[in-house]
Amino acid sequence: MVNILTMIGAGPFITIPLLLQTMGGPQALIGWIIGAIIATCDGLVWAELGAAMPRSGGGYQYLLAIYSPQRLGRLMSFLFLWQAVVSLPLALASGAVGFSHYATFLYPAMTTWQSKTLAIGVCLLSMMLIYRRIDRVGRWGMAFGLIVLVVVAWIIGEGVLNARLERLALPPDAWHLSRGFWLGLGSATLYAMYDYAGYNNVCNVGGEVLRPEVTIPRSIVAAVLVVGTLYFAMNLTIISVMPWQEAMRSQYVVSDFIAQLHHGSAASVMTVLILVTILAGLFAGMLGASRIPYAAAVDGRFFHVFAHLHPTGRFPSFSVLFVGLASAICCLLELNALITALMVVYIIIGALPMVAAVTTLRRRRPDIQRPFRMWLYPLPSLVAGIGWIYIVATSGLMYILAGLGLLAIGIGAYLWRAKRAAEWPFYAGQDGCVSMLP
Repeated sequence: MVNILTMIGAGPFITIPLLLQTMGGPQALIGWIIGAIIATCDGLVWAELGAAMPRSGGGYQYLLAIYSPQRLGRLMSFLFLWQAVVSLPLALASGAVGFSHYATFLYPAMTTWQSKTLAIGVCLLSMMLIYRRIDRVGRWGMAFGLIVLVVVAWIIGEGVLNARLERLALPPDAWHLSRGFWLGLGSATLYAMYDYAGYNNVCNVGGEVLRPEVTIPRSIVAAVLVVGTLYFAMNLTIISVMPWQEAMRSQYVVSDFIAQLHHGSAASVMTVLILVTILAGLFAGMLGASRIPYAAAVDGRFFHVFAHLHPTGRFPSFSVLFVGLASAICCLLELNALITALMVVYIIIGALPMVAAVTTLRRRRPDIQRPFRMWLYPLPSLVAGIGWIYIVATSGLMYILAGLGLLAIGIGAYLWRAKRAAEWPFYAGQDGCVSMLP
């Protein structure tokens, strides 16, 4: 349920217009299908790693163990942590900004600064909801999950009852395989992957999961299949009722969709439910994000204050506060460029190293037991890697340079810290091998 909540969140409600704009018509829905394939293949990567190493911190812990805790693993895990601490608050903020956009439907007179203030307040509220023990958080997750299913079922049901197939007519040049087509498809897939993001959230709380060798793979695969089916059905039903030319210009497309079908307060009720759904996604995403710097701090590889546990609840209280407050500050940024920058940074520094980690695990760390093995290995790894590279290549030079720049700064930050702490690559034992310091 935490995975599903994180995946749905604000994504599909704010990116449907953006997706349609990328290719100028319903053919952009192919981006959802390609995204589902990439998410499934990448999900199998995380499933194998998560089942083998069920530890809070997710990718940070995997890279550290696979690439040797004493050598390259230090750099790889630091870079994963680096991008996570920078990008996760931005990702959460994008959901909060989407929340404020939909709230404008209920209060059209809302000013820009009122909208930003509302987004900040939503981040702080999410922080308060996860500032408690994990079992209590789980009960909140189930309650939010029921609301999410109600929203999606309502949207799909309205589409089934009111669909008009002529609304799905494609523009004459829809399948003209020009350079613009491939760039547009890459952008559509990027937005789709932004919406699918979260299928690996369970790995961030792996140390708190019962029967992780079974639960983690099942939750990842099930979440991708369920959400992928719901996403495609929801998008298809909306543009089969609402002309796609209108949908691509809408700021709150689902509210406008319901308003076209029903008079009175139905659209307002839907808007309220969407707001609760977005809040649920923020709640689930912030839960996982708060565990990553905590896990690194416990290992002594990040600021010690992040390892602080609540005296009675035994949850990472400072880390929760940091992620919540950082997300609130990031709400001052704009939405569209934010989503693209987030995805490019995550792919370059986070996703691609994780894809390679499965093969490295099998070759370099045969001592680690793998209760779940990726199906059709290594095909899913190859598909995921090609998909990520395609998304980055079509994202635009500015975003690629930004991602590479952040990577370079991260490497520099690691080397600066490693030199001060006399760690790899600046410290070696008498045998010439890098040694762990106490």
